[in-house]
Amino acid sequence: MSITAAPPRRLGQILLLLGFAQLIITIDFNIVYVALPEIGDALGFTSQNLQWVISAYAVAFGGLLVLGGRAADLLGRRRMFVLALSIYGVSSLVGGLAPNDGVMIGVRAVQGLGGALLFPATLALVNTLFQEGKERNRALAVWSACGASGLCVGSLLGGVLTSAFGWAAVFFVNVPLAGGAALLALALIPRDGAREHGRTFDLPGAITATAGITLVVFVLVQGPESGWASPEILGCVLAVVVLLSAFAVIEGRSADPLMPLRLFNNRSLSTAMAIALVFGATYSTVPYFLTVFFQSIHDYNALQTGLVFLVPAALIAVGTQISGRMAGKVSLRIILILGMSIGIVGTAVLAAGMNSGGSFLQVLPGVALYGIGQGITWTGMWIAAASGVAGNEQGVASAMTSTAMQVGTAVGLAVLVAVANNGTRGLTGDAFQDKLGDGLQLAVYLAAAGIVLGILASFAFAKPAVVAEDELELELEPVTAGSKD
Repeated sequence: MSITAAPPRRLGQILLLLGFAQLIITIDFNIVYVALPEIGDALGFTSQNLQWVISAYAVAFGGLLVLGGRAADLLGRRRMFVLALSIYGVSSLVGGLAPNDGVMIGVRAVQGLGGALLFPATLALVNTLFQEGKERNRALAVWSACGASGLCVGSLLGGVLTSAFGWAAVFFVNVPLAGGAALLALALIPRDGAREHGRTFDLPGAITATAGITLVVFVLVQGPESGWASPEILGCVLAVVVLLSAFAVIEGRSADPLMPLRLFNNRSLSTAMAIALVFGATYSTVPYFLTVFFQSIHDYNALQTGLVFLVPAALIAVGTQISGRMAGKVSLRIILILGMSIGIVGTAVLAAGMNSGGSFLQVLPGVALYGIGQGITWTGMWIAAASGVAGNEQGVASAMTSTAMQVGTAVGLAVLVAVANNGTRGLTGDAFQDKLGDGLQLAVYLAAAGIVLGILASFAFAKPAVVAEDELELELEPVTAGSKD
């Protein structure tokens, strides 16, 4: 699915809109964290099922990403962009009016569907409207700044809105944001071209992939609660093996597969997916532990907790710009190693201050370094994911990378939350806070150690030749998405 070229003067406006859409995605995932206690009390959630306010979004988003990428490539990126924003707006309105826990969980799943359609459409628009090289690298730096900062801005906005207007405001705020962005898209983004003849949704592949990936995320989210050896989880694991095995067979035989297996021959894309898996399990889990540290140990309210995230939000944005400016001057391997090295140091310093006696000032240096390292890594990772991928496959390539990150986040949280909470059951008062502080500290140290795996993965990039700045073609590996090798 091609798209009509945009006039150069309009590209800047389009980029701001695409960055804003990415901000909506990341804000929507994180904005409910600080409002969870109020949502639970108002809608009758139990302590056991409250996690599904977060998990329902994560399961739908992670499970439907590949299908969303295919829809963007096949049906049109502009069409899917507008449809996804419309889904966000309507589901957010229903969420703010939700009368009980069942409706809220359903709303969050529908919002996850909106995210799964919007994310690959947004990134594919960036990668097809902006020429590969200097132009695309700068565009991805702007897009990355919006997305990475939203991971923390969501917590800040959630705290402000919850404190001022109550929990429903974290849903109502999406209605004008998503609706306005959809209308602007119709005015700014060029129309989709004619649909390519002979291409299909690959329905058998879509069904097996969506069901299999959804169950993977479900198992990782629900496993710690139900027990890894419970019949429910074991049955899902067996279903995952069957579904994903069937998917691999179908894709290998399909004339127009949902996820062309030859894309894995693109060294840049496959390495970006590995790094995204690590990114999700490490960088993406830290905001959760920071929230617990300040709310459960230092009794911060929603607004105070949100204000804490101003520092990492600003520095993540700085890191994305550093990465964007470096792209084309040095190899992606160097950019990613730099970002992850800073991230390791920052996360370790952050962990050192996260104990029951720690304070905001003690964790501040670590938060600052963590933010810069995350921003550098984020932009480099998405530049790598887009390199050498044909325009009509950018949607599915971005979905593959994002799916890896979502699975990594689910795995990381499942493991690290278990580490953080180990030994706290039955404790109260100072004993609980001391034990929880020790657990949080260990979990964040493990996150820092896990980033090392991302550095090791970055060595899978072929050693690049020295490229002149004005060329800015990041030819990290001669095998591209269209290779037969």
